[in-house]
Amino acid sequence: MAFDIDMIKEVYKNIPSRVDKAREIVGKPLTLAEKILYSHLWDGEPTQAFKRGKDYVDFAPDRIACQDATAQMALLQFMQAGKPKVAVPTTVHCDHLIQAKQGAAADLKRANETSNEVFEFLASVSNKYGIGFWKPGAGIIHQVVLENYAFPGGMMIGTDSHTVNAGGLGMVAIGVGGADAVDVMAGMAWELKFPKLIGVKLTGKLNGWTSAKDVILKVAGILTVKGGTGAIVEYFGPGAKNLSCTGKGTICNMGAEIGATTSTFGYDESMERYLRATDRSEVADEANKIKEYLTADEEVYANPEQYFDELIEIDLSTLKPHLNGPFTPDLATPVGEIGEKAKANDWPIKVDWGLIGSCTNSSYEDLTRAASIAKQAVDKKIKAKSDFGINPGSEQIRYTAERDGLLQIFEDLDATIFTNACGPCIGQWDRSDLKGDEKNTIVHSFNRNFSKRADGNPNTHAFVASPEMVAAIAISGRLDFDPVNDTLINEDGVEVKLDEPRGIELPPKGFEVEDAGYVEPVEDGSGVVVSVSPDSERLELLTPFEPIGNTIKGAKLLIKAFGKCTTDHISMAGPWLRYRGHLDNISNNMLIGAVNAFNKKTNFVKNQLSGEYDGVPNVQRAYKKNGIYSVVVGDHNYGEGSSREHAAMEPRHLGVAAVIVKSFARIHETNLKKQGMLALTFANENDYDLIQEDDTINFLDLDQFAPDKPINIEFVHADGSKDVIKVNHTYNNAQIAWFNAGSALNLIKEQNKQG
Repeated sequence: MAFDIDMIKEVYKNIPSRVDKAREIVGKPLTLAEKILYSHLWDGEPTQAFKRGKDYVDFAPDRIACQDATAQMALLQFMQAGKPKVAVPTTVHCDHLIQAKQGAAADLKRANETSNEVFEFLASVSNKYGIGFWKPGAGIIHQVVLENYAFPGGMMIGTDSHTVNAGGLGMVAIGVGGADAVDVMAGMAWELKFPKLIGVKLTGKLNGWTSAKDVILKVAGILTVKGGTGAIVEYFGPGAKNLSCTGKGTICNMGAEIGATTSTFGYDESMERYLRATDRSEVADEANKIKEYLTADEEVYANPEQYFDELIEIDLSTLKPHLNGPFTPDLATPVGEIGEKAKANDWPIKVDWGLIGSCTNSSYEDLTRAASIAKQAVDKKIKAKSDFGINPGSEQIRYTAERDGLLQIFEDLDATIFTNACGPCIGQWDRSDLKGDEKNTIVHSFNRNFSKRADGNPNTHAFVASPEMVAAIAISGRLDFDPVNDTLINEDGVEVKLDEPRGIELPPKGFEVEDAGYVEPVEDGSGVVVSVSPDSERLELLTPFEPIGNTIKGAKLLIKAFGKCTTDHISMAGPWLRYRGHLDNISNNMLIGAVNAFNKKTNFVKNQLSGEYDGVPNVQRAYKKNGIYSVVVGDHNYGEGSSREHAAMEPRHLGVAAVIVKSFARIHETNLKKQGMLALTFANENDYDLIQEDDTINFLDLDQFAPDKPINIEFVHADGSKDVIKVNHTYNNAQIAWFNAGSALNLIKEQNKQG
């Protein structure tokens, strides 16, 4: 069944005229990304050409998707907006709050017991405001979106950084914070700086052990974790047409790991096949009517260097399988070279776990390729040396895979089949085989591998690979195993070699499911009551933030973060997910993972009021109690990683006024702005070194806050000496209005009252 088909038809009706008009205004052929952007302008028909990386533009996304961890805060905010119903199609997906431990049935039962309060809240809010609700166990948000909602040429936003997965079906799909989603739910425009464009030309055809996952692992190695910031990555070329739709989704999904705004592919036959296989032939028929508008103009792909800001070319025929990691998803190494690298860096060679699944790699094709390796192990009498865990991407995938005997193959290898949920990928993993900080290695098909990400252990060395490569390495039990060239000894003492993986793009018998897990909202939700207990430790109604104001004097340095500081460092996931709907409780994890530049310790900073050292949240609460604002200082790409707006809301709630860094990750910078904070960058990066532990901070000319106007800040050191530092910002007038109002939500509420 095609959801929201009337909305899709309306989008397709408007695309040709808007794209034609945009091409005329821009005066040159258009990329696919430009076609989708210009056909989704808030004002409708294009009237001007926008400067990439410069102009802020208002857009009208077609739909919104929220996962349960971020949906709580997004919907708590929407409840304050004063609207009876969401303005665009919206869905909530319960996939983050299910911990992987014993297996699917037991884990789902436990999640429904321990998180029942949250699930009931999300279900009732969804029912009240016209939001589609996907129950716990229905699947991982991005796989469910690809199977049910994504459509070529559309624009969507989602409260998860891997919303970009839908680019596999030709969308411009962008991860945002909850406040951005609230804007669109409330019927307002969504603002984005017009992205730059990176083109990736793919030639040749994948073969052997190389998969679509290796394309993005290679690209991550080229561009690094910040190389895609502020840009849309558009894949094209004959190699792109040779990829499956879900393979394209894998590539787009991990575009989040290079900081890209999103990634996308032009509409082609693989997308049509996928639409028809997932019971959306009506969407495919409509797309076929305007298919030349759902990919770039021919001239663009013929002469890409003239139309993209940056161009990369990859020959799929010669691409090697990769392992990326540890501790960062852009440390790319061909599989055959990892052993030497591991020895040089003292990475543990023994592999304890192989994990397959996540929103990145849990399609039917992924499972069949991995299962083809697992079956060989069983048939060739090879016992797996590592533990195995499998997370199917959706109930539809799980049911179909079980019907076709795929899950049984993994179980024959003693694998644990976890719930259709994120699980270990986001730290929801009760790992029983290791305790404490023991040094160890795991391999997985996920997207992120930051320190502590999967299991909370800072010494777990996590490596990212394709599902089939994870299967092979887990079977061997060794990180340095190269299935292309190496052999294994089976139970009979015979030397055997694994054959190349074989995958099936789409199930030959079609997809099948008994209960997909979807709950349709009632037509009129006005009678639905949403209640939140004042004694709840999981949920807390929000209190609007007071404006920080343009006079900040006597602020204290809270922490000067050293090196990589991701949203995982600022607001950890794992066990903290239980507090995602309770701002005060979850604020107790604020910046506890950030490394203090002055002592290289985590969660250990100086309280300038007492002179004692304490945890970051405790020190900040002391400042708040005494009416003192504070400032956080950071390095490059601050806020890299997940879209979680808690990383902005927690500092705001506890009284941090400004974050000053060398550079920001896109989503986090926007989240800070939305919450009425100051997101600032050093005009001179070396000024980071001037900041001292006991600094008191005065903003000298914040009363003149204006677009493109730097701000001067005085840092008063303990010895009485001072440094005046110039900082830049990217606020426009609308964003300055958010700051002045205390938050973007405060402004929405005020506008709704006036309306």
